[in-house]
Amino acid sequence: MNLFGMMETSGGAMSAERMRAEVVAANMANAETTRTASGGPYHRQMVVFAANPGDPNFLESMQTASPDGATTALRNLQARALPGGATMAPGVQVAAVVEDPAPPLKRYDPGHPDAGPDGYVSYPDINPLTEMVDLMGATRAYGLNGSAVQAEKSMITSALKIVTA
Repeated sequence: MNLFGMMETSGGAMSAERMRAEVVAANMANAETTRTASGGPYHRQMVVFAANPGDPNFLESMQTASPDGATTALRNLQARALPGGATMAPGVQVAAVVEDPAPPLKRYDPGHPDAGPDGYVSYPDINPLTEMVDLMGATRAYGLNGSAVQAEKSMITSALKIVTA
């Protein structure tokens, strides 16, 4: 384990949330796309997150109880840090970006160039309200993880000031 485990965890979460926001933006941009390279309407994309278990000893190293708990926890972290082989903190990662299996929406528009013989056009099943809520969630999670990184940077700086004083 290394001293920057929380930053790794928050950084991984920020990367995953950035991907989620990019997918939402692509969905919104293609909400009216009736023809793609594959020939049909655009299909809504969804991001699937997966747990990154990280180093199994990470939590154990953080939960050491002793009279001088902070010093012991720091020693444990330093003891687990291997030269050239730092371990990974637990967190989240993007497992996949998958297509929504929902069928396209049919709208009657016989003058549209992509209208079928019956006059109906297939549009992506994208609800702007759902996409905006998803974007707000991704933005909020990204910001919270950014705040966690700033808090850890502040704690490390304070600890270094104590050690050097």
